Amino acid sequence: MVTPFPGGVGISGLRVYDWPAVDGVCGGSPHVHLACSECYYVIGGQGSVQTLTRRGFAETPLREGTVAWFTPGTIHRLVNDGDLRIIVVMQNSGLPEAGDAVFTFPAEVLADAESYPAHAQAGDEESARRRRDLALDGFLELRRRVEAGEAAALDDFYRSAVRLKQDVLGDWEKRWRAGALASAERTGEHLDRLRDGDIGHLADADVHVMSEESPRRFGMCGRLDVHDPAEGGSPHD
Repeated sequence: MVTPFPGGVGISGLRVYDWPAVDGVCGGSPHVHLACSECYYVIGGQGSVQTLTRRGFAETPLREGTVAWFTPGTIHRLVNDGDLRIIVVMQNSGLPEAGDAVFTFPAEVLADAESYPAHAQAGDEESARRRRDLALDGFLELRRRVEAGEAAALDDFYRSAVRLKQDVLGDWEKRWRAGALASAERTGEHLDRLRDGDIGHLADADVHVMSEESPRRFGMCGRLDVHDPAEGGSPHD
């Protein structure tokens, strides 16, 4: 039996890109998640996460031991000030790395549902850099509009992002039902059994281990040690 990660979450090991950008800092591709929260646990190095929300622009320092998380709709960009390494914990069996992400490309790219996927792909360093730089172009313009008090700026971006993902919402729901929802319901079943003095589910106790896929992937914010929480881990012998 395949056993998913606890709580129906996903995890990835992340080494944030150290590529310089047009604004003089190093880091990843700005983007947003529409249905999932995401958490960073910093395990080494230093940097920050830049964010855009209705509250405006913010920059949260990241140092070893920092735990920071954000909710859907938070546009975020990781900045690497030196060997920034993070364990990323994601809702819904890792859905943020499996589809729930829209890059802050310029408005004309977001409006073109046919060309957006081509710009969003990255199979090597060159294409990952191009994607990052294009997302940064849109992010800096969006930040400028937000800081200028243009109330419609974020809503325009959100609406474009939602239009791009309409066709895959059914797949997201399946992942949620099989992961986070099923995990919560399973806990409820266990509690009912415990109230009845039923210890049957405890007989299924086991240890599961999962190794990262290879090679390391070019992710949105850095090089990823990828785990697929939807598949679960192999029992430990």
